[in-house]
Amino acid sequence: MKTTETPAPLPAESGAPIAKTDTPPPPPPKEKKEGTVLNVFSHGVLVIWAFMVVLPLLWAVMTSFKDDRSIFSSPWSLPDSLHFGNWSRAWTQANMSDYFLNTVLVVGGSLIGTLVLGSMAAYVLARFDFPGNRFIYYLFIGGMSFPIMLALVPLFYVVNNMGLLNTIHGLILVYIAYSLPFTVFFLTAFFRTLPTSIAEAAFVDGASHSRTFFQIMLPMAKPGLISVGIFNFLGQWNQYMLPTVLNTDPDKRVLTQGLVQLAVSQGYKGDWSGLFAGLVMAMLPVLAAYIIFQRQVVQGLTAGALK
Repeated sequence: MKTTETPAPLPAESGAPIAKTDTPPPPPPKEKKEGTVLNVFSHGVLVIWAFMVVLPLLWAVMTSFKDDRSIFSSPWSLPDSLHFGNWSRAWTQANMSDYFLNTVLVVGGSLIGTLVLGSMAAYVLARFDFPGNRFIYYLFIGGMSFPIMLALVPLFYVVNNMGLLNTIHGLILVYIAYSLPFTVFFLTAFFRTLPTSIAEAAFVDGASHSRTFFQIMLPMAKPGLISVGIFNFLGQWNQYMLPTVLNTDPDKRVLTQGLVQLAVSQGYKGDWSGLFAGLVMAMLPVLAAYIIFQRQVVQGLTAGALK
């Protein structure tokens, strides 16, 4: 009985072309599709969030140029004419100019004091090892978690006993103490990312610790200082609880107190157009500061991750 065997394929001779079998192309990776869907979703959320934030701001600016009748009759329409008298009335008759000046003095002094004292404390905690270093650092961390509402009553008596109640410099000192924990926490982590070789070279050249800090390390920490300065500026400019408790003198009120006074001073005959004009006045410095220093804020927040 004969069986047929399939002859084995002959080996290809040298130089002879080898037939290539057609292989199907690999399927497209799913990660790219999933990444595209995630990007679309994240961008959609950002657009919605931007719309929710920008719309009230634009509405407040638009309303500040309307009269009182237009605010209630057509709140969402554009003003028929620009009533600049709302701004002048809020600035002069509602004493917004005095409130603005008091706020600039308080926030300016407290911001300078917070950055100077906070940067010095953060530099020492980040660069020098001494007994109690971590204990002092964690004390500042604990100050961030302490609610300010629990300290209002004892703080009132302390400030009153020191003779600083209803004073500009007393409010400045309270703002500095309130902002120091976050400032030290933020700048300590930032100073740790700066190279130590430059400071060591300055010490070899005979520079003192104070000169090394103010002329070398502090300019290198400029992005971090601007970032924490913006955050402190926002918190101090919009602070209402502390000045309400510690600053009851009508001549020394800040903007937040002035806006509340403007809203309730005339009862049912409230000057709504002037109120919105004062609100926009209080809002413009914050927006301008963030727009001007936006790039430095981003650099300060990402510097620790990039080094």
